[in-house]
Amino acid sequence: MKVRNHRLFFIFILITGSIIAVLGVVLGQLFPFYMESFFIKHNIPFTEEQIEQIKYQLAFILVILFTLAFLLIAYVANRLTNQLLEPIENVIHTAKELIKGNYRARTYASGPSVIVDLRNSVNTLARNLQEMDMMREIEDERLNTLIENMGSALMMIDREGNVFIANARFLDEFHLSMSDVKGRNFLTLDLPKELELFIDHVFLTELPYRKQIAIEIENEKMYKQVYGAPVVGEHGRWLGIIIVMHDITELIRLEQIRKDFVANVSHELRTPITSIKGFSETLLDGAYKDEKMLLSFLEIIYQESNRLQMLIQDLLELSKIEQHGFTVKFLPTSLKDVLIRAVEVTSPKMDQKNMDFDVDIVRDVKVLGDENRLIQIFTNLIMNSITYSPNDTTITLRIKEDDDYGIVEVEDEGSGIEPSEIPRIFERFYRIDKARSRNSGGTGLGLAIVKHLVDAHRGKIEVESTVGIGTCMRVKIPLYKET
Repeated sequence: MKVRNHRLFFIFILITGSIIAVLGVVLGQLFPFYMESFFIKHNIPFTEEQIEQIKYQLAFILVILFTLAFLLIAYVANRLTNQLLEPIENVIHTAKELIKGNYRARTYASGPSVIVDLRNSVNTLARNLQEMDMMREIEDERLNTLIENMGSALMMIDREGNVFIANARFLDEFHLSMSDVKGRNFLTLDLPKELELFIDHVFLTELPYRKQIAIEIENEKMYKQVYGAPVVGEHGRWLGIIIVMHDITELIRLEQIRKDFVANVSHELRTPITSIKGFSETLLDGAYKDEKMLLSFLEIIYQESNRLQMLIQDLLELSKIEQHGFTVKFLPTSLKDVLIRAVEVTSPKMDQKNMDFDVDIVRDVKVLGDENRLIQIFTNLIMNSITYSPNDTTITLRIKEDDDYGIVEVEDEGSGIEPSEIPRIFERFYRIDKARSRNSGGTGLGLAIVKHLVDAHRGKIEVESTVGIGTCMRVKIPLYKET
């Protein structure tokens, strides 16, 4: 800016100096002729020496006058340049900074009112642009926060099919990174085929579309409620589409569990009720007169009523455990004492099948838990092992510990569980061998109760099983640590 001002100033001074120099030369050449004519016209005697002397004196005076005039003009030109050109240059520089996006730039020009008005207008424009930029940044931040924390997977695709927005939920679900998807066509991302077909449908119809799809990610089937809609800009210009996916896998699973629960409860209740009703009707029809048949039927009715009572008790217990706000009393508890009580409760059932306990307890371990609920956990596990083990076998009980948990293992020599069935054994009424477990008197709710009680203790339960060899149930309860 200053270089331009100096260049303009020097050009002006050069032109002005040249004009003054030419004017001085012309006056210097014409003045002697004017003096001679003046002397002759007025009959004033003169000599050549006088003319030369006057000529030199005049030249000296002209040099002094023109030099002073040149300096005065230079001073005035410099002041005008500083007052007019520099403010304008300053305003131009500020305007260029605004064009670059530097909305903090301001001009400090001064001078005539026109330039001051120009300065004020540029500064007002800069302030407005800065406020607009700040508002845009705030809106962008709000939008990004909303997109990243909306709890659903979101993806925006431009009209060419290239992804330009994908939130973290979407990237996590499909194990991608932003660098993998940004600017790439959605068909090159190796998305599930069902999702690609859904996106194609929205592109082709350019209309909002909603659909429930099932996709498989790393051998895990997941259900998604997908919504797609076109993105329309100003003047109805079609910009692309937006895809939002809600994960409804858990809802589908719970709905299926509810249906299974209703079906299973109906079935489990119908069987003993049907038996009791049938044998009662037979007795009322006259079978009670046969004492032997009467006792046999009454025994069956008694067993079925016991089974019905156990089923109702387990249902009530499971309902109570699943209620919101259910808690256990966390107190220092000896795992050894818990197992002794569980063994005492299950010993009669063990004797019926001529089974033995093998207890492997190196030392007692104290955990933080509810003693009665822990007894209930291990009683159910031991009873489950007895039920699914043949006669004359052994159930092994072990107590261990690691840095965080007290560990109890209940291992049997039963038929074992197929690996594909292990994830489902804690579901209500799920039975591996339905006919056998029903004949054994089980309700199908024991392991579901165990799982809920272990979770209430903030513990873990693990299953290891080999078909034909046996099953090991490993329960981990947080240790009691003295402070």
